[in-house]
Amino acid sequence: MKNITLLKAAFRVHPTLPKVIGPLQSRFFQHDFVPRDPNAKPKRYKYPALYDPYGPRPPPSDKVVELAERIAALAPEERRQIGPMLKERLSLPKTQEISTDGMELGGGGGGGGGAAGAGKVEEKKVEKTAFDVKLEKFDTAAKIKVIKEVRAFTNLGLKEAKDLVEKTPVLVKQGITKEEANEIIQKIKAAGGVAVME
Repeated sequence: MKNITLLKAAFRVHPTLPKVIGPLQSRFFQHDFVPRDPNAKPKRYKYPALYDPYGPRPPPSDKVVELAERIAALAPEERRQIGPMLKERLSLPKTQEISTDGMELGGGGGGGGGAAGAGKVEEKKVEKTAFDVKLEKFDTAAKIKVIKEVRAFTNLGLKEAKDLVEKTPVLVKQGITKEEANEIIQKIKAAGGVAVME
């Protein structure tokens, strides 16, 4: 009742008020706090051992299970070749190694042995298995031949291969074996370009 009299009083003072601001709204705020029963025990929720945000997944198909068994049966030497081969076939981006120079990665929790080991840093020579071929330069007269060669081993279209060759120096093939890299370098050299292995 009081609200209505207040509204009427407001309209009497300013008769143009409804025209300016439109119909007035009244809101009744209700508290959303529900007091908890002090004698109630806390709820125990059952959480899954392993949470998967995508929900339950179907079991792998028979093809995938058979493939996994065949991979597990391979010799370690052959298993190491799977990763680079899949990267090449699926055209995945090359991953770069993270430098750990200057970082202490071991526990080193010994006495004199840890200090002696820290003084002598032994670097193992890791034999490189994946190589990149970089096109350094090419003869302008042999540009078309170089583009054709680049198209042959990159599976690019004509426009993409042309754009790639024009960005020289540029990597034209990544993550391949030494023999393949040498073969590509020879083909580019025969076409009139200069390529190097990295």
